[in-house]
Amino acid sequence: MATYVPARVTNVHHWSDKLFSFTTTREPSLRFENGQFIMVALEVDGRKLARAYSIASANYEEELEFYSIKVPNGPLTSRLQNIREGDTILLSSKPTGTLVLRDLRPGRRLFLLATGTGFAPFASVIKDPDVYERFEKVILVRGARQVRDLAYGDSVVARLGQDELIGNFVRSRLFDYPCVTREPFHHTGRITTLIESGQLYGDLGIERLDPAFDRVMICGGMGMLKDLRALLDRKGFQISPGIGEPGDYLVERAFVDS
Repeated sequence: MATYVPARVTNVHHWSDKLFSFTTTREPSLRFENGQFIMVALEVDGRKLARAYSIASANYEEELEFYSIKVPNGPLTSRLQNIREGDTILLSSKPTGTLVLRDLRPGRRLFLLATGTGFAPFASVIKDPDVYERFEKVILVRGARQVRDLAYGDSVVARLGQDELIGNFVRSRLFDYPCVTREPFHHTGRITTLIESGQLYGDLGIERLDPAFDRVMICGGMGMLKDLRALLDRKGFQISPGIGEPGDYLVERAFVDS
C-alpha cells in the first residue's frame, strides 16, 4: 500500500477553463528521475482519492510542479482544481514511471511526442542536463485541440530558454513544435498526420525518423499512444519491454487519458 506524506500548495495557475498547474513543497527525502510520476491525493469523507500525476519539475528543483486537466465530474480533479495556495494535499513517497532516459538506447536525436497534459513529464525531461549530453537534438512536439491549450507549455519552454543552468543547450538543441487540431495555427493537424505527411520534418528542417539514430518518448491519450506505436513499429523502432530494459522508444502506460 502506498505511503503518503502531506505537502503544502505554494502556487496555483489556471491556464484556461480546462487546464491548471500547481506547485507544492517537496520532502527532502523524495528522490525521482525526470519523467517519473507520483500519486496525488485528497482526503474526502475519510478516504483518499488518488490519481497518478507526472512531475513537471526537474529532480533538482526545490518544489514539485504538476499539470492537470479539469474534469467537472472527476472524483479527484473536480476537487483538486479548487485548491489554493496554503492548502494541504497528499503525495505518494515512491515515484515510478516508464519515461526515463536510462531505458533508451544511445542515439543522436530524441523525439518527445505529447498531447494534452501528456506534456507534463517532458516539462521535466527537457530541464535535464543529461538529455543534452546524450542527444544532439531534442524535438519536442506538443499537440493540443486549441491554441490556448498550449499556454502552459509555451511558458515552460520560454522560461527554460533563459535558464542559467541549461539555457544555452535549450536555445541550440531544443526544437519546440506546438500544433493544434481544431483551429487555424501555423502547425495544424494530429501528430501522426504531421509525421506521416512529412510536414513536421519540412517545418523543422530535419531528417525523417530513423531507428538507427532516433529515440522517442510518447505520452498522451490512449488513441494517440496506439496510433504512434503503430507508426513507430512500422518504421522498425523497438519499444522498451519494461522498466530497466532499454529500447528505441518509451510509452507512459500509467495514464488512461491525457
